[in-house]
Amino acid sequence: MTQAILVGGSGLVGQECLKYLLQHSAYENIILLLRKPLNVNNSKVKEHLIDFDHLDSCQDLIRGDDLFCCLGTTIKQAGSQEAFKRVDHDYPLQIARIAQKNGVNHCAIVTALGANKSSAVFYNRVKGEVETGLSEIPFTSLHFFRPSLLLGNRSEFRIGEEIGKYAMPLFTSFLPRKLRKYRPIQADTVAFAMVHMAQKADHLARYAFESNEIQKIYDDNH
Repeated sequence: MTQAILVGGSGLVGQECLKYLLQHSAYENIILLLRKPLNVNNSKVKEHLIDFDHLDSCQDLIRGDDLFCCLGTTIKQAGSQEAFKRVDHDYPLQIARIAQKNGVNHCAIVTALGANKSSAVFYNRVKGEVETGLSEIPFTSLHFFRPSLLLGNRSEFRIGEEIGKYAMPLFTSFLPRKLRKYRPIQADTVAFAMVHMAQKADHLARYAFESNEIQKIYDDNH
C-alpha cells in the first residue's frame, strides 16, 4: 500500500487528482498539503494546513511514496511576476527537495505546454525552470505533465480561458496530427494520466508528457 502526497488539491487539476487517488486501490493514505481546509470526508485523507512560506517548519508532514504537485496560479491572482514565480517555481522545488530527502521516490507535476527555461515568454520560462530544478533532485522517477489550455469548472473566472474554451476547439479541429498537442484538454484527463502513470513509474523513470500524449493515456484506458 502506498501513501500519496498531494499539493494543490484545491485547484482545477488538483481536485480531479484527489478524486482519482481516492478511487485507486494502491493508495492507503493521501496527505493533503493546503492553505485552507477542504474538509474531505474520507478516512484515507489527512489534511494539513501549512504555511508555504515556511516549509522548513512542516518537513515531517511531507512523507510518503508518490508526490503529486498541482500548484499553480496566474500573475493576476498572485499580484506580480515575483509572487507568481514563488507559487509556480519556488514552492514546488522546496516541497520536492524535502519530499525526496524524506524518502519519496516518485514525483509528478503539472507544468505547461511550451515549458522551456530559455523561453521568451515569462510563463513558459518559469515552467521550464521548475522542470530543470526538479530534474536535479534524485527522485527514482519524475514525470512532467504539459497540458495545453485546461478545461474544467474553475472556482474563479478567467476571461482568457473562457474565450479559449470556445475558440480553440474550432481552430484546432483543422490542425494536422503533429500539432494536435495544442488542443484544449480537460483537467480530469490530466489528473487521470498523472495517477495512472505513477503506477508505471518503475518502467518510465524520466518523462515529459505533452498534451496529446496525456489525452492518449486517458483515451487508451477508457
